[in-house]
Amino acid sequence: MNRTTPRIRGIARHLILVEGKREQDASSEYPVTDRMRPQLMRLMGNGGVRALLSRALVLATLETPWLSNASVNSDGDLEGLQGIGAEMDPEVFLEGRVILLAQLLGLLVTFIGPTLTSGLVHEIWPHIAPEDRDFGREQ
Repeated sequence: MNRTTPRIRGIARHLILVEGKREQDASSEYPVTDRMRPQLMRLMGNGGVRALLSRALVLATLETPWLSNASVNSDGDLEGLQGIGAEMDPEVFLEGRVILLAQLLGLLVTFIGPTLTSGLVHEIWPHIAPEDRDFGREQ
């Protein structure tokens, strides 16, 4: 099983909380991935984004079984989270979203490395301090 590091989970939590303070489109299932999509599309195309998010969802479901009720559609959008969240304790729901985003970020670190992943996060959220998007050193 792919385990994310505490550092990656901390970054994921920070990004979700930052994004939660922004004005949100009420129809958005998962605003963080919506913000990441344009850069990810440029990096790997629609099929790559779908595959990456689908894999992150599978990995997150191993730790958070209720995420099995969510899915990735053909456009690479997450579906089903709003319905799940409406019926769940907000802290439990937040933790599941953190795990999902941490898995996504962990996959990016694996595929493109910590430096490029940090750069991608910086491009999307330029106000995030470098130490708050430090995924570790290149190996």
